[in-house]
Amino acid sequence: MRSPLLYAMPWDFSPTVFLVCAASAVAYARGQRALRARGEATGFWPPFAFWVGLALDYVVLQTYFDYLAQHMFWMHRLQHLVLHHLAPALLVLAAPGHVMKAGVPTAWRARAEALVRERKFVASVLWVGQRLFRIVQNPLIAPLLFVGLIYFWLTPSIHFAAMLDVNRYRAMNWGMAVDGILFWWLMLAPRSAQGSAAIGYAARILIVCLVALPQILLGAYIGLHTTVLFDVYAICGRAWAISPVMDQQIGGLLTWIPAAMMSGVAMLVILRRLFVEEAESGHAPARLPQVESGPAPGRPPQVESGLAPARLPQAANRGV
Repeated sequence: MRSPLLYAMPWDFSPTVFLVCAASAVAYARGQRALRARGEATGFWPPFAFWVGLALDYVVLQTYFDYLAQHMFWMHRLQHLVLHHLAPALLVLAAPGHVMKAGVPTAWRARAEALVRERKFVASVLWVGQRLFRIVQNPLIAPLLFVGLIYFWLTPSIHFAAMLDVNRYRAMNWGMAVDGILFWWLMLAPRSAQGSAAIGYAARILIVCLVALPQILLGAYIGLHTTVLFDVYAICGRAWAISPVMDQQIGGLLTWIPAAMMSGVAMLVILRRLFVEEAESGHAPARLPQVESGPAPGRPPQVESGLAPARLPQAANRGV
């Protein structure tokens, strides 16, 4: 019987994945401690979303899960569901930029700023990166790239080659992870954090609805197909003894149903962003003025000075 620790060990160790996850974890932990020392509260949910999102990325890429994703089609689709949808959405909702910046040593930040000022090459690379970032954050390009990558890597011939070549396999996974962060940042991040790349909330709701439809169609096509589309897993050998068609059907369902669910959850998050921003900008509905009621019949009006009202003179009783 295998030790449970073996399932936590990397199946195919990637130094890049390990360094990115480790550096992110250290920077965020240091940032939390630095902000706590300043008296700034990070709350509960943002750190929770960050650590869960980072852990999910690490698990699907650097544990025994990666072996299963290479030998079962439905596990591969679950891996990409995490990399392209769930984990990046959690990381975006965590908004870790401020915390991670606080976790970077001041001397390192000063050195980086000096390099940008003094080295033209570094400044040029940053300028090119900013231009590329604006291109992929275009509201027309971002959804096409998001859906296009799914269709591209699920083209049977391309999928066959990617699963048998380690470099293509890693490029596929990295591409899904990075594109997921870019897309969900455009959809879920507050407009105040996006600068010139910000788009309206109505456009965001439209985009998340539009990207769901082609994923549903692709998932339905794969899940309802009666012949094997991805025969590469017969060559790699399946990890569990289920039929190839059943493996493909489960993978199709994972491509089909969670896509619609993620779009639904994203719409709720976007609506909440809208309501919060309207409340902070003072656009809450105004209260109706209250009309004060007049004095009761038969009673004299009250004097605002606070003095008791004078009594009316009473006629003396006369004997008959």
